[in-house]
Amino acid sequence: MDLTLFFQEQQKLLKQVTLEPKRYLYSLIDWNQRLIGIIGQRGVGKTTLMLQALKEQYGSSDQALYISVDNPFFKTISLYEFAIHFEQLGGETLFIDEVHKYSEWSSHLKAIYDGTQLNVIFSGSSMLQIHAQEADLSRRAIIYHLANLSFREYLWLSGNGQFAATTLSELLHNHVAIASNIADQIKPLKHFQDYLVCGCYPFISEGADTYHIKLISIVNQILESDLPYVTQVPITQIDKLKKLLYLLSESAPFEPNISKLSAMTDISRVTMGDYLRYLEHASLLIRIPGSNKGTGRIRKPEKIYLYNTNLANAINKTPHTGTSRETFFVNQIRSSYYNSRKLVDNSIVLGLTGDFLVDGTYTIEVGGKNKGFEQIKGIDNAYLAVDNMEIGFKNKIPLWLFGFLY
Repeated sequence: MDLTLFFQEQQKLLKQVTLEPKRYLYSLIDWNQRLIGIIGQRGVGKTTLMLQALKEQYGSSDQALYISVDNPFFKTISLYEFAIHFEQLGGETLFIDEVHKYSEWSSHLKAIYDGTQLNVIFSGSSMLQIHAQEADLSRRAIIYHLANLSFREYLWLSGNGQFAATTLSELLHNHVAIASNIADQIKPLKHFQDYLVCGCYPFISEGADTYHIKLISIVNQILESDLPYVTQVPITQIDKLKKLLYLLSESAPFEPNISKLSAMTDISRVTMGDYLRYLEHASLLIRIPGSNKGTGRIRKPEKIYLYNTNLANAINKTPHTGTSRETFFVNQIRSSYYNSRKLVDNSIVLGLTGDFLVDGTYTIEVGGKNKGFEQIKGIDNAYLAVDNMEIGFKNKIPLWLFGFLY
């Protein structure tokens, strides 16, 4: 087996990759682990992140190799056999892209882990359910979730300033100083409006004119290619799922009525719950559960948001302003907690009083500049996240600042 062509292709790719800027996840990954998985939606930068790691750690050495298993070559050869041959040639680290496109990928990764000394970094769709795999990769692989660009990362990528990320606690307690420092260097409100329309994906660096066309193409690839691969959803259902996404884009924060959704999309009630879960795993929507705190209090029904504001702008050119505000907030909070390794995800739920309860502690009401404290009056640890405000005051915080959490 001759690997020359793979190394030649790798050198071409590495020439196109710069080491800066790096996505936030790069510094969170423990690159010393033997089996690392990076999952995320198409277009968020998984391939670039892996190539940056390869370039920084190995340069042009032949001890590391990047492969994409959607290459037709891997229809004719076992991934496990390929890995063994690479190790025999002196290989140390194998970077495997698009792993979800390879049949029985989990069994092959387990065999590589158990049968070789190779380090393996693999990437795949955010739909991959590692803990559900028969090969039981959950005991072997360290999995990281790569979210879309934060507002902070967008500013860096677009050449509008490099700023440090902040924790939620720091943001809530020191937001005036943090926002003032940023506002001294840029006009955050101007850039924030651009970000909401077309700033959540790294390919914004290729220009805004074709951004939504590329984003719609990614949505189609997820629905028409990735979804059937990973979940075995019949191709005949894909158009119905597209209609479902469009209906969600038209709505204010959507409180799901399964019967109504089924009737509007011609998707059966039995499968609707599964399809909503698949779309969430695919990072096309986010479901926020109702809070169950408080004895004897009525639990709010969950709400459904599109995954980010760019999707809403690409699918529906005139998204609801209030929905966009909440979608941004939900996306940035949920994304900042993706790799927190908690047994139960309580990063954000619907609040019993304000809009959201974050980390089980902070009540947040999201609104416009004139939003008042009436709905959260008398509540401990309650804050307003306010749009169209450059610098806040006391418990009134600029909405855009929540884009600096990762």
